[in-house]
Amino acid sequence: MPRPTKCRRVCHFPKVLEFLPTPGEARKPPIVLTIDEYETIRLIDREGLSQQACGEQMQVARTTVQKIYESARKKLAEALVEGAPLRVEGGEFQLCDGKTDGRACTGCFKRQYRRQYEKRKGDSVMRIAVTYEDGQIFQHFGRTEQFKIYDVQEGKVASSQVVDTNGSGHGALAGVLTALGADALICGGIGGGAQAALAAAGIRLYGGVSGGADEAVQALLQGELDFDADVHCEHHDHHHGAEHTCGDEGCGKHTCGD
Repeated sequence: MPRPTKCRRVCHFPKVLEFLPTPGEARKPPIVLTIDEYETIRLIDREGLSQQACGEQMQVARTTVQKIYESARKKLAEALVEGAPLRVEGGEFQLCDGKTDGRACTGCFKRQYRRQYEKRKGDSVMRIAVTYEDGQIFQHFGRTEQFKIYDVQEGKVASSQVVDTNGSGHGALAGVLTALGADALICGGIGGGAQAALAAAGIRLYGGVSGGADEAVQALLQGELDFDADVHCEHHDHHHGAEHTCGDEGCGKHTCGD
């Protein structure tokens, strides 16, 4: 029986999920770059990490990173040479949540969030996060500088506080919400990449909402929140909108969430 594939830790979910050739050219079948392949390109080619350091950050062996990286580079070359669409989706991955297990991402700011906002064992708390600015729901998820998080017990808000996003954008924000222990997000516009990252993290999305943050949370608790299940952000219309998540690709059957 083959050994189960171990999930690779991904710190930044891709902001753009699909790249297309010049309009007017004949469409070819897309080349699929998996999320974990994307992460090796980001860490090695963009951040300048060695394959050994990349493996430590993704929690896999250097030999595994080498195989993933070689596959990713071959796909990128094929897309460029053949002029084929490149789609980023799927793979065996687990979104980084800042766990302090001695192997967390180097310098990962999510460690602090996880330590500070970790729920106590046994607490039956639902944590709702809202993109926040001056009491209102901020309308662009990828640009939000603050979340307001609400802890709900027995159907009522027990406490709330405003948390800075530490300058994170797009791909890292889902990880911030995971580190904060958020169960749900209320926001305005949100791109397809961010939606896929939230789905991979198991965070319920209530998008397309405007108005006061406190009022929106109360409406959600009362079952009266008006939200858009098909929300998208015009600033992020470069994506394919695929809903492939870690569990969809079999990752949940192995080590994700352990």
